[in-house]
Amino acid sequence: MPHNPDSDQQLILQTIHAIPCGQVSTYGQVAKLAGLPGKARYVGYVLKTLPQGSSIPWHRVINSQGKLSFPAHTEAYREQKQRLLAEGIVFNDHKISLRKFLWKA
Repeated sequence: MPHNPDSDQQLILQTIHAIPCGQVSTYGQVAKLAGLPGKARYVGYVLKTLPQGSSIPWHRVINSQGKLSFPAHTEAYREQKQRLLAEGIVFNDHKISLRKFLWKA
């Protein structure tokens, strides 16, 4: 049965919305929890198309290496890092400890 892009997008957004404050998830983990294994890039696409001012906690989604996906010199990188720091997430040399901060859904 083919996936419906609108319902896939809703599943991804619901999953991201459930990530608790002070924890992070990877693109791949979000895809898997949304029932869309192997669709990590699609998670990135959905986040990229979020409207400005969305209440979805997009900043809690990071890559599988524990890093932010934005280039370090960009405003988006700084905003994401600030939001995560404000939630108590610690960076060690631009990385987040997945062992410590990964959402155990």
